[in-house]
Amino acid sequence: MLNTGKLAGRTIFITGASRGIGKAIALKCARDGANVVIAAKTAQPHAKLPGTIYTAAKEVEEAGGQCLPCITDIRDENSVQAAVQEAVIKFGGIDVLVNNASAISLTGTAETTMKRFDLMMGVNMRGTFTTTQACLPYLKTGVNPHVLNISPPLNMKPFWFKGHVAYTMAKYGMSMCVLGMAEEFKDDQIAVNALWPRTAIETAAMKMLGGDGALKRCRKPEIMADAAYCVISRDSKSVSGNFFIDDEVLKEAGVTNFDEYASEPGHDLLPDFFLDEAENIDPSSFTQGQSETQGKGTPTATFEVIKSALNDDIVQSTGGTFVFDLQGEHPGRFHLDLKTGSGSAGEGDLPSGDPDVTMTMDSADFTAMITGQADATQLFMSGKLKIDGSLGMAMKLQTLMQQMKSKL
Repeated sequence: MLNTGKLAGRTIFITGASRGIGKAIALKCARDGANVVIAAKTAQPHAKLPGTIYTAAKEVEEAGGQCLPCITDIRDENSVQAAVQEAVIKFGGIDVLVNNASAISLTGTAETTMKRFDLMMGVNMRGTFTTTQACLPYLKTGVNPHVLNISPPLNMKPFWFKGHVAYTMAKYGMSMCVLGMAEEFKDDQIAVNALWPRTAIETAAMKMLGGDGALKRCRKPEIMADAAYCVISRDSKSVSGNFFIDDEVLKEAGVTNFDEYASEPGHDLLPDFFLDEAENIDPSSFTQGQSETQGKGTPTATFEVIKSALNDDIVQSTGGTFVFDLQGEHPGRFHLDLKTGSGSAGEGDLPSGDPDVTMTMDSADFTAMITGQADATQLFMSGKLKIDGSLGMAMKLQTLMQQMKSKL
C-alpha cells in the first residue's frame, strides 16, 4: 500500500518497536517522513530475539524518517516519563502513540506463575495506561492526535478465557483502555482505537509458539503496519472508539489482493485469538488431505504403531517426554518417551518423572494430529489443544510426526 505523506513531520511514539509489528509500523511511518520514537527495552542483542532499538532506528532513518531510540521499561513510570521527555525535547511534541508492546503466556491458572502474571499485567495493561498518561499532555496539543492500541476486540465468550485467563485479562485491559479513553478524550479530539490482526502474524513470538511450520501460515507484519497507517492518517475527530481488524481496514482503503502479505503464499492462514472464526474451526478444514487412518482406530492402537516406529535417531533428535490426556470417544492417558534409551510409548503416565509436555485434547483430534493429518498449531490456536509445559517441544513433536507420517 502506497504512502500518502500525511504523517510527514509528525512524531509517532511506539512502544516495543525494536522488532515485529512495532518495527513494521515505525518503518511505514518513516517512509512518510515522520519522526519516530522507539521505546523498548532491547538495547543489547538478544540470544533468541532479533534486533535492538538501535538497529531498528537505523532502519527507520534509512527509510526516510528521523528516529529517537529510547531504552524504556513501560512497567516503570519514571522510565516512560523520561522517554516521553526525550521525545518532546528532540521533536517538540507527540502526535501519535502506538501502544504495541506486549507480553504473552498461554498458560492456565495453575500453570501461570505470579511473576509471569505480573509481567503480562505490567507490560500489557499497566504499560498501556502509563504510556498513554505520560503522552496525554502532548497529544492534547498534537497535530491530528491518535492513540492506537494493538489489542483485540472485547469478545467476552468464555472460550477466550478458559485456557489462558491471565493473558486474556491483560490484553483486554489494553482494549478497555480504548473503550474508556475514547470517550474520556473526545472533547480533546484525540482518537483512541484498537487494531488487531485477522490472522497470526510472522513475529518472534509466533515462532516461539508454533515454530517454523506455523510461520508459513502467517501474514507479514506489514499488513498491520499498513492498517495502522490508514487509521492514524484519518481525521481524529471522526474516528475513535473502534476495534479495527487489519484486513477490514485495508479493504475499506481499496486493497483487494492480500497475497503480498502472506509469509508463504499458498498456505492456509492461522486465525488469530479472540475472533469468532478461530473458535469455530473444524479440524478437518486444515488437514493436508484425508488419510485412511484419520478418525479410525483407537489411541491404544496408534501408540502400538508409534512404539514399533521408534529408534535411537528419533529419540536423539527429539529429547523430550510427553503425556496425552485424551477425552471424547476414546478417553485415556498415554505417554511417549523420546528422551530415554530407544524410546517408549504406551498407556498411563511416564514410568518415572514428570513430562516435558502434557497435551489435553479430544481423542479424534489426537489421531488426526499424531498421524500428521491435522496441524498441532491450528488445534492449539483454535483452543482444541491445551499444552502444559514446553511449547517448543510440543511443536518439535508435530514436526517429527510429519516426518514419520508414512509409517503412521
